[in-house]
Amino acid sequence: MEKFDKLTGIAAPMPLVNIDTDMIIPKVFLKTIKRSGLGVNLFDEMRYDRQGNEIEDFVLNKPAYREAKIIVAGDNFGCGSSREHAPWALADFGIRCVISTSFADIFYNNCFKNGILPIVLPQEDVDKLMDDAERGANAVVTVDLEAQEITGPDGGKVTFDLDPFKKHCLLNGLDDIGLTMEKAASIESFEAKASQERPWV
Repeated sequence: MEKFDKLTGIAAPMPLVNIDTDMIIPKVFLKTIKRSGLGVNLFDEMRYDRQGNEIEDFVLNKPAYREAKIIVAGDNFGCGSSREHAPWALADFGIRCVISTSFADIFYNNCFKNGILPIVLPQEDVDKLMDDAERGANAVVTVDLEAQEITGPDGGKVTFDLDPFKKHCLLNGLDDIGLTMEKAASIESFEAKASQERPWV
């Protein structure tokens, strides 16, 4: 998994509340088990009309936000059914950070396993960042995970809280497999000992 330390990029405003996982990646695209290729279908039903043409008014279709790396969202982002394809689609598009007042628990935890930093902030701070994000190409925001600090286009700073273990995993690019591999020597030692003691197994 790619490490996350400091991210600087365009922040896209998505003030809708209750953006659920089916809005993030519709169920028709859940047939794949590959993490790549889903970015083109991120927010599919909001990005495209029935003929497959881009809807100009949708934020990620606007020229200023096509390369967005951060989303500033309304409350309860990632609610709905459990699907790891939702963070897969965000990451494949290039989104590495989502900021909101709250997230659905399963989506929140899946983000950390896929190199995405979900940040929970009070409404007042989200409103400030939403205002920053609405500046189009000037909506450049920096997220410093080590310092747990967000810097807006005008230099204003917002701090955020984060579980130390989740922070450690993101900083070091550790998903569940990576965490297991950190114990590889102990696992190999256990397996060797078990093989000697129970050769019939």
